[in-house]
Amino acid sequence: MRIVVSEFMSLDGVCQAPGGPEEDLDGGFRHGGWSMPYFDPEVMGAAIGEGFAAVEALLFGRRTWQVMAAAWPERAGDPFADSMNEIDKHVVSGTLTESDLTWKNTQLIPGAGAIDAIRALKARDGGDLSVMGSLTLARALLAADLVDELNLMIEPVSLGGGKRLFPDDGTARPMELVSHTLASTGVMVCKYRPTGQALVPGHSDELYQDSEDR
Repeated sequence: MRIVVSEFMSLDGVCQAPGGPEEDLDGGFRHGGWSMPYFDPEVMGAAIGEGFAAVEALLFGRRTWQVMAAAWPERAGDPFADSMNEIDKHVVSGTLTESDLTWKNTQLIPGAGAIDAIRALKARDGGDLSVMGSLTLARALLAADLVDELNLMIEPVSLGGGKRLFPDDGTARPMELVSHTLASTGVMVCKYRPTGQALVPGHSDELYQDSEDR
């Protein structure tokens, strides 16, 4: 299975609480719901639907799973909501118990040993294992080189602080841009895949050398 991470991202790299004011207040974050003014149903909705068509199961961190579990069952009757409710789901948590898993078709991955459990899940045959939001989990998966694809909706706003997607571990992770689409609201819908290659730094002097050679 491929692990595909999907995030709404501001120009300064923040992915915290795109969907609502109370979604994630950690660190005194004051801009919850920042993504909503930029949502273009035609372009962004289509991209989400296209990606979901290849998904076999969902993978969440605890906070995102709880937000989703509180919302989607109440929306039953809508085709996308019904798909969200029926699909297999996995939640990583060190605090949830089996009795907490009220959202249909959810399985618990204990926090201790979660990366090994996810690596085993990824090794199975099948469609995509999709991570939505779940920033702590997504960062851990990037740090462990388990992410096969990033779907980023880069929005024309800077937020001045908040939780970001990429690990601050000093590791360079070269990506290739697979596709990009511009939404009417100025959002860039971008799909990236890790190249698996090391970053090869250069020097600006090389640019001037190339010019002199011509």
